[in-house]
Amino acid sequence: MIAVARPVCIAERREVVYTEAHWKMLRELRKSALEIMRALSHQSIDSVTHGSVARGDIDEKSDIDVVILDTIPSYAVEMALQGAGLQPLKREIVIATPWQLPKAHIHLGENRTVTFPLVKPKLLEIEFYHFGGAVNLKQIEEETRVPGVNKQLLLIEPTGSGHVESQVIKHEAEAARKLGVSLDIVRERAGVLARRAKIGRTGIFLKRPLRSDENFEQVFKQIIDSNPAIKIRLRAR
Repeated sequence: MIAVARPVCIAERREVVYTEAHWKMLRELRKSALEIMRALSHQSIDSVTHGSVARGDIDEKSDIDVVILDTIPSYAVEMALQGAGLQPLKREIVIATPWQLPKAHIHLGENRTVTFPLVKPKLLEIEFYHFGGAVNLKQIEEETRVPGVNKQLLLIEPTGSGHVESQVIKHEAEAARKLGVSLDIVRERAGVLARRAKIGRTGIFLKRPLRSDENFEQVFKQIIDSNPAIKIRLRAR
């Protein structure tokens, strides 16, 4: 069973100072993310690194999640990665719920994943990544960290010595302003994370691994043709 991170209550603001071991781990994770992002950039594919690696509040379980925020032919993504010697260990299509964005995942290792949408994402679906914190190639090259909200619904704001964390609940408008996103995405994500903490994860609607001889577009079309719920939701986008 996967443990679900629960929202926590803290004082108005709390400062966290990183140890040298923390900084070293963060540098190693960012170096790994940078390798992937540069491989994509060499083929003119823009990407961001999302989550704790962008914010800085990493731990031993932190994943490297490189995300392409636009629709790109899957062959272009895979050629860019393979051209840099980054071979996929697993490829899959994931749809969390019938009404959420269908995504392609290319797993390059136990904790390194490249994600890209299989249909054009809506604004809120793009803001989702900035809500959690997202850095582009230039920012990660310049060692920039950005604010974002973690799974405990704490706003993480980087400082020179670590970060400051504060509550999002009851401070949604302030969080939206600091993150540069709409109030709608803050409220939507706060609601999702609060419900998840209360009832736990409900499972993934669809997860389809790909064989080596299959491509994402081909398999996604098969999924749409065989699943009325997904077809209806995509028509409504």
